[in-house]
Amino acid sequence: MRQNEQAVNLLIRGGRIIDPSQNIDTIGDLFISGGKIGWLKKEQTGSPPDNCAVVHAAGMVVCPGFIDIHCHLRQPGFEEKETIATGTRAAAKGGFTTVCCMPNTEPPIDTRAMVEYINRVAATEGVVRLLPVGCVTRGRAGSELADFGELSISGAVAFSDDGSPVADSSLMRRALEWSRESGWPIINHCEDLNLSHGGVMNEGSVAKQLGHKGIPPAAEENMVARDIEIARSTGGWLHVAHVSTAGSVDLVRRARAEGIPVTAEVTPHHLTMTEEMVIGYNTNAKVNPPLRTTEDVAALIIGLKEGVIDIIATDHAPHTAGDKMCDFARAAFGISGFETALGSLMALVHQGEVDLVTLVSRLTHDPASFLRRADLGTLKPGSTADVTVFDPQKEWVVSPDDFASKGRNTPLAGHMLKGRIVVTVVQGAIVYIDESIRPENFGGKAGVNGV
Repeated sequence: MRQNEQAVNLLIRGGRIIDPSQNIDTIGDLFISGGKIGWLKKEQTGSPPDNCAVVHAAGMVVCPGFIDIHCHLRQPGFEEKETIATGTRAAAKGGFTTVCCMPNTEPPIDTRAMVEYINRVAATEGVVRLLPVGCVTRGRAGSELADFGELSISGAVAFSDDGSPVADSSLMRRALEWSRESGWPIINHCEDLNLSHGGVMNEGSVAKQLGHKGIPPAAEENMVARDIEIARSTGGWLHVAHVSTAGSVDLVRRARAEGIPVTAEVTPHHLTMTEEMVIGYNTNAKVNPPLRTTEDVAALIIGLKEGVIDIIATDHAPHTAGDKMCDFARAAFGISGFETALGSLMALVHQGEVDLVTLVSRLTHDPASFLRRADLGTLKPGSTADVTVFDPQKEWVVSPDDFASKGRNTPLAGHMLKGRIVVTVVQGAIVYIDESIRPENFGGKAGVNGV
């Protein structure tokens, strides 16, 4: 985040404090001082300390800052779609305090110099904490492994060729062998390109109706199965990106039951939308992997609740209007997801499909565990003061024109969502306050740090 952001003394009063890392779910107060969590009390305190901003959070949820391990910030090379500055502002608006950017930039994040560039820009222009993911192969070309040691020393937190799979099985084996020795995860975009080639949506009745080639579930499941077998033989840590099919959930479930080191993530859109969103040739619903069937969504939700799927990750993929305002076959894959993530996910809570504590855990403590960062995803006293406050009952209409992201490509434009971010705090600094927050909800030094 920007080095000039200043931490403040902040008291968040009367909210429902949910911290899965400590098994806490209570009404109480949270005090932040010096960029750290000062204390958490289940009863309301007396007068706030001197020189302290106060957030009156009655009826709101107070939790560790959301962590997104999979997003695309496009810089360098595609700044017309997004930049580190605009992307991290959008992340803050979505309640995310830490995000991991994928390496499909130009040039890709495959050298120490590129990791250092990302870190340098994030330090001067970023609004939230940014952790880079390095490439598995040089140039994401799939022919030669990147220098994992160099990338990890310079700050890469994981390795992926996301946007493309690691198609060469021998390279994937060597990557997972290195993972076994180092403890770093290998994230694969699981897609058998021989099966998916030319596909633009899920293979099924909707694709037939619209007259487009579909991407079959087997395109994902074949590579998930391959990678699990390689992880079995090597002992390396495999992380399956953006799981989208019931078959993939079953494969991961069986692998974990056998003790194979496999973790997995799912996106908000795959949890809440089906292939029917593309009817009418809605290019804003074109995403890879594609939106699947009602049965797939149900299996993903079950996997999320069971912990077979560890993490919710946005796969935030911003594009220009021109990338999407074209015929469906030529339109870019991807959804701008930071700012609608909570609102769309809260539908699962309001419908009784996922409990709120599980949802918060998959957005906070569980991704922090993936990153091996005990200081994140928690409200323990002395830990880094990354905090998200949201109103679970707040209804709002999605207006892409109001996005902080350059990417306005969302299939949720005009939809009513229920659940909205109110305040985002990073290292004790307030980096986002919802413009609709009632003045009486803020006391003391409101509006600090230019927000």
